[in-house]
Amino acid sequence: MNMAKRLLAYSLPYWRWLILAFAMITFTALSINFLPVLIQRITDQCLMNADAPADERIELLMRLSVIYISIAGIGHLVRYFQAMLTAWIGQKIIYDLRLEVFRKVLRMHQAYFDRTAVGTLMTRVTSDIERLQHFVTEGVVGSIADLFMLFGIMGYMIYISPWLSLAIFSTLPLLFAFMFYVNTKLRDANRDIRDRQSRLNAFLQESLTGMTTIQLFNREASAMEDFDERHTKLRSAYFDEVRWFSLYFPTVEGGQALAVLLILAVGGMMLLQGSEAITLGIFVAFLAYIRDFFRPLGSLSDKAGSFQIAMASIERVFALLDAEEEVQDPAQTEAPDRIAGTIAFNKVWFAYNNDNWVIKDLSFSVEPGQVLAVVGATGAGKSTIINLIGRFYDVQQGAVTIDGIDVRQFNKHDLRGRLGYVFQDPFIFTGSVADNIALQTPGISRAEVIHAAKTVNAHNFIEAMPEGYDTVLNERGEGLSLGQKQLLVMARALAQNPELLFVLDEATASVDTATEVLIQDALAKLMANRTSIVIAHRLSTIRHADRILVMRHGELVDQGTHNELMAHDGYYRQLYDLLQHSPEQK
Repeated sequence: MNMAKRLLAYSLPYWRWLILAFAMITFTALSINFLPVLIQRITDQCLMNADAPADERIELLMRLSVIYISIAGIGHLVRYFQAMLTAWIGQKIIYDLRLEVFRKVLRMHQAYFDRTAVGTLMTRVTSDIERLQHFVTEGVVGSIADLFMLFGIMGYMIYISPWLSLAIFSTLPLLFAFMFYVNTKLRDANRDIRDRQSRLNAFLQESLTGMTTIQLFNREASAMEDFDERHTKLRSAYFDEVRWFSLYFPTVEGGQALAVLLILAVGGMMLLQGSEAITLGIFVAFLAYIRDFFRPLGSLSDKAGSFQIAMASIERVFALLDAEEEVQDPAQTEAPDRIAGTIAFNKVWFAYNNDNWVIKDLSFSVEPGQVLAVVGATGAGKSTIINLIGRFYDVQQGAVTIDGIDVRQFNKHDLRGRLGYVFQDPFIFTGSVADNIALQTPGISRAEVIHAAKTVNAHNFIEAMPEGYDTVLNERGEGLSLGQKQLLVMARALAQNPELLFVLDEATASVDTATEVLIQDALAKLMANRTSIVIAHRLSTIRHADRILVMRHGELVDQGTHNELMAHDGYYRQLYDLLQHSPEQK
């Protein structure tokens, strides 16, 4: 319930519109529910009042009929506008919530994405939000409208016959108890659905991304079996929900049939006995009220089930919003006008899961304008060094500094705006070539985009594309070679004009020799007058580095220039010989 209250807090900016909606709901409840009272008067005063002259009864019938049509027409018109207003309010609330959820995702640290499947996040931002949209637009305000209608009907029923009202109301306790039980089962079933839906989405995301590998190794059959297993579990969970949800309307219909039976029995007996407490008009009005009474009751039952379904989504969405942001900006940040580019690691210890150290007591420094190469076997901690500089993770012990300032004292956005990154696996967004280079950064003109592309040797292949810089690229740059993607990402990095510092991660790995020549030339231009840290796999990069760090199992085992390290005849010499004889270097 606290989660539901928290969700409703998003409606506060629209309280004026909500007041108008509730006023419309009140008017609708009072007007439409008054119609059976008119039916009672028409029956008793016009049809059954044989003592009154026929002309008077006809005149009264016409007058009451006009009133009936007018009230019904105005009431339903107001209900239409109230439904439109309610839908608009609900859409605004969900729009605000969806923005907040995505804004939260953008703020989350890299470790969160390491342990959270993409399919799970997709479910939070899409399916769960859509369920909340239905809950807000139809569930909350719709339930209030149903309650107003229900209370209005109960008030009119008590007004015209307390005894018949008591007979109908006696059916409610058992009905409500059964609905409460079903609601509990529905909530459990929907939690299971949301969990299985997330697992299926994650599997689909992984399968679609790795489709080439699946087909290359002829794993289509096993992938289909895995999909079928997950989908079968999801289908079973949906059947559980449907089984419980399907009990709502038969229960309400049964309650309505019981109420009609009570009216026929109690009301009919009172009429036959000539009781002054009931007339034929009251009897007819109550039969009409039974239909109107159980209609909002059935709607409330349906919404109660939807509420239990939505609660599972509410819990998941707010769990995301409440997730701790492990890498946070400090209360007071450092924002130097310029940075010279001195990078230092001072006794740094770091572990991704807090118990397996990836970086162990690492200390080194890079002077402004220097090129530092980092070498080591897979898992040595090379890429982790880059992640720590950009505060994608924070160190557990020690400090990483830029110009003597701990990176944890920087605003994350400001810090990363000063860094340039080029990774081995470049990411290309759906959109034009120019948009991929500018990356929606304010102030970058088309001329600057073209200049950046020319600088990194990407201009020629871009111009050869069908629409040049306006060519729309598919998801992940489908159709581009790895080398072309690398050059585009380098143009993107250069267009951002990072301040004196470039961090590069295996940017020339796995490309052909001709493309490497272009990339190496682009790298030289990128790194000119900028402090650069390179995760090195190519011999050319290693040889020309000002200094080389040799990493092994998270520890710095040696450092120096290429010639100095070769003279040591140690671990670096072993790595170098392996690289020199690898097919990639030939």
